[in-house]
Amino acid sequence: MSSNTTNPILLEIPESFESERLQIRAPLWGDGAAINEAIRESVEELRPWMIWAQNIPSIDQSEIGMRNSRLQFLERKDLQLLLIHKETGQLIGSSGLHRIDWQARKFEIGYWVRTTFARQGYVAEAVNAITNFAIQELDANRIEIRCDSRNTNSARVAERTGFTLEGILRKEKCNLDGGLSDTMIFSKVRGIDF
Repeated sequence: MSSNTTNPILLEIPESFESERLQIRAPLWGDGAAINEAIRESVEELRPWMIWAQNIPSIDQSEIGMRNSRLQFLERKDLQLLLIHKETGQLIGSSGLHRIDWQARKFEIGYWVRTTFARQGYVAEAVNAITNFAIQELDANRIEIRCDSRNTNSARVAERTGFTLEGILRKEKCNLDGGLSDTMIFSKVRGIDF
């Protein structure tokens, strides 16, 4: 990767890579129906944590979301990544690198997995692969995972994948119940963790 001042639109970023059980790839036009199916199956588990899961989208709304994610990927503004089961081809969740600061080479990993694939290690596998991708392909200096302090499943993924809890921002943002919630910040940093 060239200097930190390179315009991100010029970066050659692979659109697909693999882990042991997953193909991890950028969204494509036509992914709307598959993501919609995964959201519909998992909406009750997603609703407490994801603002976009408050209402079940139509297939067209999901397709619009995937097309917008595709455009953001190409513009290097947000790198959503879909988690595809290699054996079955089924979309089992979504992750990606968000809130990107290209100058500092800082990224935040977000993730969710559909209910039938929860608690089987898929999210940890994806986080490890995406972390390696960010380090090797994007020259990451800092990778974060942020989660509501009440979201113990998300925090466990961060801990299991070797991220360090740096701190908790107390009463940092409004949660979906209308109250204020604490945000846990986990990280891996170049020169310390990799």
